[in-house]
Amino acid sequence: MSIRDEIEQLEELTLASYAMRSRDSRGRVIDEEPDPLRTCYMRDRDRIIHSKSFRRLKHKTQVYISPENDHYRTRLTHTLEVNQISKTVGAALRLNLDLIEAIAMGHDVGHTPFSHTGEEVLNMLLPGGFRHNENSVRVLTRIEQGKRGCGLNLSREVLDGVLHHSGFATKEQVPATLEGQVVRYADKIAYVQHDIDDSIRAGVLTKEDLPGEYLEILGHSHGERIATLVLDLIEHSRKKLEKGELKITLGPRVDRALQGLRKFMFEHVYKGPLCRLEREKAMYVVEFVFNYYRKNPEKMPDFYVQIAREEGVDRGVADYISGMTDNYCVAVFKDLILPRSLLKAKF
Repeated sequence: MSIRDEIEQLEELTLASYAMRSRDSRGRVIDEEPDPLRTCYMRDRDRIIHSKSFRRLKHKTQVYISPENDHYRTRLTHTLEVNQISKTVGAALRLNLDLIEAIAMGHDVGHTPFSHTGEEVLNMLLPGGFRHNENSVRVLTRIEQGKRGCGLNLSREVLDGVLHHSGFATKEQVPATLEGQVVRYADKIAYVQHDIDDSIRAGVLTKEDLPGEYLEILGHSHGERIATLVLDLIEHSRKKLEKGELKITLGPRVDRALQGLRKFMFEHVYKGPLCRLEREKAMYVVEFVFNYYRKNPEKMPDFYVQIAREEGVDRGVADYISGMTDNYCVAVFKDLILPRSLLKAKF
């Protein structure tokens, strides 16, 4: 018996009946021999963490573009917070923590430079639009390079969770597994609360600016709000699951408060006047770089030139830009517009 077999047997003994067991995975697009040590979801998690797109998250914006203060969140620290919240909820509900971790680690690898600002530009310029959750799946299945060439050949459950993590989804968009549903809620819990924290640190908001009606429900401090949301998600999900309803959910009162804070953040921070000027600059940079490579696709790295030949120039350019970090995109922009001397100085 392999170590993987032992882990899978332990899953049978410890996971709830409604949890996703590794042995029950719908598998991968390309069949592989099972790993002697790791379950399929452990293997997926490791492939994501070792990918280039995951490493680049450390230099991609969460909300505040190119912050000088190291204490602001980046897309990578957001990912880690989502993972932590997801695993806390998953442990309480006796779900598959390896599947949760794989989905959480991979859910934002398709984000653009400058966060949703870059996404808006690519959505405007790319025929058919651009959505970061769909692009995360594309990164994991097409852009990243595995042993078999294009894609990491991840389990279907992981890709489903990544695809459906975004937004307060409709019934048709809810992840197929409870583990995926947990990550979807954890994403909202994490970003609304840590974006409030960063906004107060930046002086964009004060504690007094936050809507008191929601704070009375969720709590007046960052820690209190996280604790309230996580506990409520666990308690209400347990009630649903005990009744045989396979649904991860907040209670109505807490859910309204979370959505209210989220709406407040969109109106006053994400789309607010202080961020607007920097957003406009970032949009100009992304659009300029996109249009340059659209006209000069041969200037891109060979991998993206090949995509442009096979799937169209716009697709190749979008793939190239979406993989850029904020700093790299700015550096490319500067390189394209700033004059450089062709003569070397002689001393």
